[in-house]
Parts: sequence; C-alpha cells; structure tokens
Amino acid sequence: MKLLSDSIADDADFFVEQIHLVAIVFDNTDDVTVWATTFFDNDSHFFHLALPFKLLDVLLGLAHTRAADLQEEVADALAAAEWPALLEYNADDKLPVPLPSVALKLSVTYPAIEDDESGDEEPDDPQPHNIFYLEGVFVRLDT
Repeated sequence: MKLLSDSIADDADFFVEQIHLVAIVFDNTDDVTVWATTFFDNDSHFFHLALPFKLLDVLLGLAHTRAADLQEEVADALAAAEWPALLEYNADDKLPVPLPSVALKLSVTYPAIEDDESGDEEPDDPQPHNIFYLEGVFVRLDT
C-alpha cells in the first residue's frame, strides 16, 4: 500500500473515493485524526485525515449499517477520557469501515518551516505530509 501523499501531482485540492476507515484517534484537542485507505490512481493508498470533531459524526453517519455502532464506540471512547484514545478497524472481528458512495475533497498539508541555528529558514520541504484536511463531503445519490 502506498502513501497518498506520494501519488499526488501538486498541492491542488482533489477528491478520493472508495474510502475505508481503519482507525480513529482522539487526543485532547478539538480535532480528530482518521486513518483511512482509498483506491486512487489505480492503486491502494493510505492517508491520515485531520478534521474537526463535529465532522467525524458526519463521516460515521455515512457508514450505513455500521453508523449507530460506530457512534456508540466513539461515545464510549470519549467517556473513558484516556488520551490519546484509539479505535481500530483492521482485524477480522473489526473490519475497516467502508464509506459507500462517498467522495471526500481533500487539501494537502506541508511541514512547518523551522529556523535553523543560524536563524535562517530552512527551504520548503517539497514533499507534503500524508495528513490531509477535509474540504468537503459529497455523496452520490441514486436517482
């Protein structure tokens, strides 16, 4: 499986489909990190998705038959208040969570520029992070 960041052509926003959630990570911020896979450019890719907590509920609601169970697992994990909390979906008894008929519009993130010891900024790292921001959620409607 490839990193999604290794397969993108530039820093433009883009869409991914055929998404499977593999893990959800909560820390003590208002953001959530979702680990996911997608079929992009004729190959399987792995990526991290950083999103505000309220958008996690939107994604989980699109998991169809698993939505209610996933939302209950998230509530239980948050009630435990052990940070960071990790929910994994990558075993035979907890399969990855498909998001059928869903396309996510993602935007690229890059490493922060840091000053070196001389006070000069290091050049931009041309390689983006494998962490993306969610720009939009689109659902295919059957007519």
